[in-house]
Amino acid sequence: MSFTPAEQAAMTRALVLAATPGVPMVADTRRVGCVLLADDGSTVAEGHHRGPGTLHAEADALARAGEAARGTTAVVTLEPCNHTGRTGPCTDALVAAGVRRVVYAEPDANPVAAGGRARLESAGIEVEAGLMATAAEALAAVYRLAQREQRPFVTWKFATTLDGRSAAADGTSRWISSAAARRDTHRLRALCDTMLVGAGTVEVDDPLLTVRDDHDRPLEPARQPLRAVMGERDLDPAKRVFNADAETVHLRTRDPRRALAELFARDRQHVFLEGGPTLAAAFFQAGLVDEIVVYVAPLLLGAGRSAVADLGITTIAEAFRPEVTDVTVLDPSPADGAAGEQPNIRLTLRPATPARVHQQKEH
Repeated sequence: MSFTPAEQAAMTRALVLAATPGVPMVADTRRVGCVLLADDGSTVAEGHHRGPGTLHAEADALARAGEAARGTTAVVTLEPCNHTGRTGPCTDALVAAGVRRVVYAEPDANPVAAGGRARLESAGIEVEAGLMATAAEALAAVYRLAQREQRPFVTWKFATTLDGRSAAADGTSRWISSAAARRDTHRLRALCDTMLVGAGTVEVDDPLLTVRDDHDRPLEPARQPLRAVMGERDLDPAKRVFNADAETVHLRTRDPRRALAELFARDRQHVFLEGGPTLAAAFFQAGLVDEIVVYVAPLLLGAGRSAVADLGITTIAEAFRPEVTDVTVLDPSPADGAAGEQPNIRLTLRPATPARVHQQKEH
């Protein structure tokens, strides 16, 4: 395999495009980015997939390039598809546009869409694969799990003080995390297609559960994740979660697996779990948490609501030890205007496999 510096830079850019926030995916779609390069290594056009029924990344870039696409190199995060689904085959579009070379990161594991490389090579297009494959595979982790497990990928997010509290003794909790942490939370929300909380959280906290910008303005409804409320009790329709800012569904069950099945049936592939500690513990104990994001604030309360509910662990030997995959310090911005606000830390962790969780509970 031989890749030019321009192709490597283009793949880095294509991965960024693929992860564009505010583009919720559904169960059978992928995040894909594409950059078209001229012979001198300059960028001709860029494109990315914006959700089901929209142009695929390659078609998006080709449409923006027009006739300038002829003779270019298409750098794509995923092997171009070779089938007709909601849109036509990207392979045919690349051939018709006169693209000279295609570089992609990872092969398409979907047997329905596979065969892109063979189709391109049969048309005389030079093809190279494997550039930044590991990064592309990480980007596709949500999609892969959803397809394998036939349920949405679950990211559990919570904020905590140094002593493990999510609220003070009087119930106040709004400013546990910093403004920078709250901005980062909205960035992560925008990468998911579903926000999930319990009915109790809706009754007590009355959250909006929308993705909002730096000025606390919600994105337009078409770019909002689905808001899902889980629980059997009736809820006041005047609660903010039922407003027109985004679509909302009430899942009338207390069973995490059943809730995920209902969401998968609605074509959801990535759930952002922001419910209270009891709901999160239920998902965790069922082995249905795939990623944990924790915002740690430099605060001590000494009392108040625990950030995590009882997990059934009674001895240190049974302690849950997730793998830390990222540690990021979130520094305050001068625009925050909060005198003395200190950095928060974001921990991203990969939990044990469901089998490991069940073994721990059995010991």
